[in-house]
Amino acid sequence: MLDFPATPVEPASIESRTSWVVAFAALAVTCVSFGAPLVAVVGLRPIAADLGSARSVPALAYSLAWLGMAVGGLAMGRIAERVGVRWTAAFGAAMIALGLVVSTGGSPWQLYVGYGLLIGLLGNAGINAPLYIYVSHWFDRRRGTALALISSGQYVAGALWPPLFERAIAAVGWRHTMMLFAIVVVAAILPLALLLRRPPLAGHVAAGAPAGAAARVLGWPPGVALALLALASFCCCVPMAMPQGHLVALCGDLGIAPAQGAAMLSLLLGSAFLSRQFWGWVADRIGGLRTIFSASLCQAAALVALALTQDETGLFIVSAAFGFGFSGIIPAYVLAIRELFPAAEAAWRVPVVLLCSGSGMAAGAWLAGAIYDRVGYYGPAFAAGVGFNLLNLALIGALALRQRARPLRALAA
Repeated sequence: MLDFPATPVEPASIESRTSWVVAFAALAVTCVSFGAPLVAVVGLRPIAADLGSARSVPALAYSLAWLGMAVGGLAMGRIAERVGVRWTAAFGAAMIALGLVVSTGGSPWQLYVGYGLLIGLLGNAGINAPLYIYVSHWFDRRRGTALALISSGQYVAGALWPPLFERAIAAVGWRHTMMLFAIVVVAAILPLALLLRRPPLAGHVAAGAPAGAAARVLGWPPGVALALLALASFCCCVPMAMPQGHLVALCGDLGIAPAQGAAMLSLLLGSAFLSRQFWGWVADRIGGLRTIFSASLCQAAALVALALTQDETGLFIVSAAFGFGFSGIIPAYVLAIRELFPAAEAAWRVPVVLLCSGSGMAAGAWLAGAIYDRVGYYGPAFAAGVGFNLLNLALIGALALRQRARPLRALAA
């Protein structure tokens, strides 16, 4: 009897119906949790007026929420790997609610503590980075699509909450609006956290790069490659935060009604949600680095247009274009890390890059407010944002070219 060599069997995908159940549960959690920072955005002008402060004060509170989330994610990513993401999500919801209550105290320091420490460092930090890592373990073939889906929660929140916050602030004030939303956060996230089951067993978790590949990444030591990715994520998120944090205030400066400004922000983030699914589809086909470069290029073009646009109709159009551009960037960074580094290192490498991207968001929102307070209009702030965006394109372009060149060199050898 002749023995024929066994036909290689392609490993079965770990993706299942459960994978999508937990992905949509994660999406729902972030839809609620990312609403908390937006209260300070929609209420930027009345908060500044009530506190007798410059606009940079509520803008800094919004920035601290992003910075705290990024810093806290370093620890929360590892904690979630040990105790389960449902517990960090439930804890995060409680801290977000407490932070909203503390922020109503009436002084700048309470706003900073409420947003930076409670909503950011202890609240969204227990939700954002842990959910990225968690969902990436449930997918192998459509990981880019799944990451794009869950990261869209921020933009669903942006489309859903600003018009409601604007009406609530007009009716009952920003303090009562924060207290009411604190109740919503707890009532919505705690039941959803029960759906966040443990990911597949360690031996069946979707793998990234093989463990041996960590010795060199794109021909460099892994620390160098990670540092360049982290710096690039900071540079792209500085301009990303500027329109999100100041669009409503910009509209007020141009004589556009606050309701229209809130609707514009809603359109920007709603466009980001819809187009993020497109970028996830693209990322599954061309990879993380090329997706980052393409989306960042679109973001830069839209930011230039935003700086040059003064009329209401034009701003609505440019807002939608900006949402389309920046929406593909952050999940593509997570995908790039999973492509370049071993899966076992995701629990700390992903939070490191999210720390830098969150720091960029914090810096961008604060920088735009600080420049406005000095010069009295937003043009110079947007110009600074374009400069950061160009640096991001240079860094990601260099990484993408190196990724493309290495296989070509291997074939030539």
